[in-house]
Amino acid sequence: MDGVVSASADATGDEIVYVYIWDMDETLILLKSLLDGSYAGAFDGLKDHDKSIEIGKRWENLILELCDEHFFYEEIENYNEPFLTAVKEYDDGKDLTTYDFEADCFSSPYDDLNKRKLAYRHRAIGEKYTKGLEKILDHHMIKVWNDLYSATDKYTDGWLSSAHKLLEEAKGKSTAEPTGKRSSINCVVTSGSLIPSLAKCLLYRLDDVVAFENVYSSWEVGKLQCFKWIKERYDGPNVRFCAIGDGHEECSAAQIMKWPFVKIEFHPDAPHRFPGLNLSTIHRLMDAVYDSASKDG
Repeated sequence: MDGVVSASADATGDEIVYVYIWDMDETLILLKSLLDGSYAGAFDGLKDHDKSIEIGKRWENLILELCDEHFFYEEIENYNEPFLTAVKEYDDGKDLTTYDFEADCFSSPYDDLNKRKLAYRHRAIGEKYTKGLEKILDHHMIKVWNDLYSATDKYTDGWLSSAHKLLEEAKGKSTAEPTGKRSSINCVVTSGSLIPSLAKCLLYRLDDVVAFENVYSSWEVGKLQCFKWIKERYDGPNVRFCAIGDGHEECSAAQIMKWPFVKIEFHPDAPHRFPGLNLSTIHRLMDAVYDSASKDG
């Protein structure tokens, strides 16, 4: 696919490569259900409805502030691409250290010249993502961010931290499950537009377990297309894919790809939610699907 550097998994011998494709909203993070109160509603009065909405609005404001002040969002929101390297071919590698983004007149038409200017912005965003928010935000905003994350994690009984822990385990950063002969990759495919999705990855502390190259926006192309790109990028004889999300679109796309799918629900009695979902459960499902496919030829 155009704009993505090939990173095909080199599974050697009996090594299995696991590729996890995560939805973001209402899966790795909670936002919509906090904003509309449906998360609190699922707990039959045990959760403060007004607090849920207040937390959601604080997240919404923080996401927009990061996008506008640091990720050029007001300039590029109408030029959504499905991944950050989509226009990399237009990037001539110019040193951006002293580049004046405010004076380069990025605008319509969306021709090769302006695609180069967009590619510069995408490269700058990728560099900021890699450095992390501690290098971007001032001390006051870091405290605001940390306090909000902690308050949200407490309100949701550890949803954010347990999701992050699972992605750490998926990456092999934890000893919770023996890795054996395997390697793994986390991808995020979200229906949101790309730049706010990257901002969410940073604000919800997912940047250490999901590389910016592995964040895909299905906003315009659909999740099935994103799944096909991921398969093209990582496919190999010993590669196993699994999609994890809360929505019908990713479930349908996974069925078409013949991948196992784990449905996430925030209801307290749901079988797959955070805290609760673990890597062993995901792997049992993956093994069942792939072993069955192997037997069927």
